[in-house]
Amino acid sequence: MRVPAASDEWVNPLRDGRDKRLPRIAGPCALVIFGVTGDLARRKLMPAVYDLANRGLLPPGFALVGFARRDWDDQDFGKVVHDAVREHSRTPFREDVWERLSEGLRFVQGSFDDPASFSELASTLHTLDRERGSGGNHGFYLAIPPAAFPVVLKQLSEAGLARSDDGQWKRVVIEKPFGHDLDSARELNAVVNQVFPEDTVFRIDHYLGKETVQNILALRFANQLFDPIWNAHYVDHVQITMAEDIGLGGRAGYYDGIGAARDVIQNHLLQLLAFTAMEEPISFEPSELQAEKIKVLSATRLAEPLDETTARGQYAGGWQGGLPVVGLLEEEGFAADSTTETFAAITLEVDTRRWAGVPFYLRTGKRLGRRVTEIAVVFKRAPHLPFDQTMTEELGQNALVIRVQPDEGVTMRFGSKVPGSSMEVRDVNMDFSYGQAFTESSPEAYERLILDMLLGEPSLFPVNAEVELSWEILDPVLAHWAAEGKPEPYEAGTWGPPSADEMMRRTGREWRRP
Repeated sequence: MRVPAASDEWVNPLRDGRDKRLPRIAGPCALVIFGVTGDLARRKLMPAVYDLANRGLLPPGFALVGFARRDWDDQDFGKVVHDAVREHSRTPFREDVWERLSEGLRFVQGSFDDPASFSELASTLHTLDRERGSGGNHGFYLAIPPAAFPVVLKQLSEAGLARSDDGQWKRVVIEKPFGHDLDSARELNAVVNQVFPEDTVFRIDHYLGKETVQNILALRFANQLFDPIWNAHYVDHVQITMAEDIGLGGRAGYYDGIGAARDVIQNHLLQLLAFTAMEEPISFEPSELQAEKIKVLSATRLAEPLDETTARGQYAGGWQGGLPVVGLLEEEGFAADSTTETFAAITLEVDTRRWAGVPFYLRTGKRLGRRVTEIAVVFKRAPHLPFDQTMTEELGQNALVIRVQPDEGVTMRFGSKVPGSSMEVRDVNMDFSYGQAFTESSPEAYERLILDMLLGEPSLFPVNAEVELSWEILDPVLAHWAAEGKPEPYEAGTWGPPSADEMMRRTGREWRRP
C-alpha cells in the first residue's frame, strides 16, 4: 500500500480497501485559532487538540497558533494552553505528549483590522512549514463573533493565507450562529465563499460530533430490526428535545435578541430531525450523506396554524435544584421588557412517502426540569388488543428513545406482563448505555470535528443549502412570534409554558417528561 505523501488529502477507506476500524491520523498541518482568549477556546478547543495528540491522532510536527490582542509571547501562550489542558482535557495529562505538542505552539499578537498582524501571521506559518514540516496545510478556526467574520476573511485573503497552492490545503472553520435569518445567512455564505470555496468551509455544529448523534445512522441502517417500522405506518409522532436546567446569567450579550429558536432549533434540532428522517444514503461519502439531509429539509414544512402548532415562553423565578432562582428579566444584562424567548416549541411535517402524516415536535428551553437531549420515536398503538381496559390501563405507547446527553444510550419502551396470577400489562424499559457497553469513553464532540476538518472529511458539517433551508423553515415562526408580542412566562424548574402542553393536547398527545 502506498504511503501517503505529506500533502495528501484524506483518502476514503471505502475506496482504498484499508481496514475501516483503524484510526484516521491527520497529515502534516497547522491550526490557527482566532479568538484564542475566549471561553470556547479555553474550555473546548485547546483541550480537544491535546486529547487528539494524546490519542496519537495528530502528526508529530503539528502546530497550533493563537491570534489575539493580548501582549503575549509564545511562552505566555503555552502557559494558557497548558492551564486549559490540565483543567478541561478529557484524557489524562502526560508530560511527554505535552512537551511534543508545546514545541509547535506559537502566538501572534494583533487586531483583526491590522494588515501587519496578518503579515506576521503569514510569516509565522511559513516558518512553521519550514521548521515543523506542516507543508502549507493550514486550518483557520474563527472562534469569534460573526460580525468579525468579514474583516478576518478579507485579511486572510489579502495576506495570501486563503490561497491553496498545488498539493496544499487551506480550510476555515466557522462557529454558529450562521446568520440570524435567511437573508443574513445568504449574505454570510456569500462573504465566506468569496474567500474560501464551499468544499473548504467547515461550519461547526458541535452536536453532530457527539457519538450518540452519529449512532442514529448505525441504529437505523446497520440493523434490519428497525427499518421496517421506521415510517408512517407504525410511527405516531417524533419528539426531539434539548432541555437545559441552567439560566442565562452572564450571557445577555450573546443571547438577548437571539432566543431559543435561533440558538438551538435552527441548527441542532433540525439537524437531528434530518438524521432521524433521512433516507438511507448510497454510502457514507460526505456528498451522499449531505444530499439525503438536504432532501429531508427540502420536504420539511411548518404545521399550521402557527398559533396552535407553536409555543414560546420565558422563564420566571422559581426553584431549581432546591435553590431559588430569578427569572430572565431579573438576570444581569437583560432589559425589563425583553421579549427574548427561552423556550421554543414547533410542529413540523415531512412531506415524503415515509413520513406523510407524522408530526415532528421540536422543543428547547432554559431552566427546565433537567438537562437532557433526546429523540423519542413514539409508535402507534396496536390495532387490536385482546385485553380489557383494566389489563392495560398502565400501558402507554411503545417508544424508542435515543439519549444524546447526558446519559448517552438508547431505551426501548414496551409492554410486559406483570408477574402474578392475573393478566396485567405494564410499561417496561430495555436500556442500552454507552458507558456500560464500551470500556472506552466517548470522545468530546470537538475532538471528532477538529480531526475531521484536518482530514478534510466534511460529513458532519452543514453545507450552505442545509443552513439556508433551516432558516426557510424557521423564519415564518420568528415573524409570527415577533407580531405576537411578549412570550408566555413559565416557572423555573418546570417543563415550559402551559401553551406548549396545550399545543400537544390539541392532537391528543403529550410531551415526554424525561
